[in-house]
Amino acid sequence: MNHPLVEGFFRMDKFPHIWCPGCGHGIIMASIARAIEKIGLDKDKVCIVSGIGCSSRAPGYMDFNTLHTTHGRALAFATGVKLANPELEVIVIAGDGDLSAIGGNHLIHAARRNIGITTICFNNNIYGMTGGQYSPTTPTKEKGTTAPYGNIDKPFDITQLAIGAGATYAAKTTAYHVPQMDKLIETAIRHKGFSMVEAISICPTYYGRKNKKGSVVDMMTFLKDSFIDVKVAEKLPPEKKEGKFLMGEFINKAEPEYTEQYDQIIASQKK
Repeated sequence: MNHPLVEGFFRMDKFPHIWCPGCGHGIIMASIARAIEKIGLDKDKVCIVSGIGCSSRAPGYMDFNTLHTTHGRALAFATGVKLANPELEVIVIAGDGDLSAIGGNHLIHAARRNIGITTICFNNNIYGMTGGQYSPTTPTKEKGTTAPYGNIDKPFDITQLAIGAGATYAAKTTAYHVPQMDKLIETAIRHKGFSMVEAISICPTYYGRKNKKGSVVDMMTFLKDSFIDVKVAEKLPPEKKEGKFLMGEFINKAEPEYTEQYDQIIASQKK
């Protein structure tokens, strides 16, 4: 692994990683590192926070200030870090279950406050680390170890959930569309305010096997064929969009950032 990106941004003594062969999480982790490198951020001014889950192991491999917290609480810890030191670039890595189930309330309030945190959701539609239970993003009728006859719940669209809660930047991409992912994560980090990138990953071990999705190549091909950019979709007739999922940038707007407003209140009381 004699490569500047690997040696400069990762803790080499923590490898090999624990992710299953074919897991999409390593692709997303590398994309975050490339985005940080492209922006030219000072490693000492970056703090990466995670909760619990397969995706949340990523900060253990990444050579920055890192914080591995409790299940669902990554955004709560990250809010404290950002308030304590607004100069830090705070990035949260969380899975779909970690972020939208036990951590769902923290997600909507972080978005509502428009606090300067970038959240990258590694969404593989399942609780991978804890045994393949279905998550809030598991598609209806798909199976998990806690839904052996099929999930009857309607899945969350985490991107739209974040937008509805007040996120000022929100985008979606997949582990197949790597160049787009790099660009969206870079834009999200540069954005002032709460930003969310939902990165659709694959879990061949639990989700794929349980739902007969085929090989790793089959699952990646599904991402390739099933997702279309929202800007492209605007120009397509309805029949071309049937059965497709939208990806790309959904919202990017400027609003006052939370820690800046907080500092203004403190400054006003010193006069």
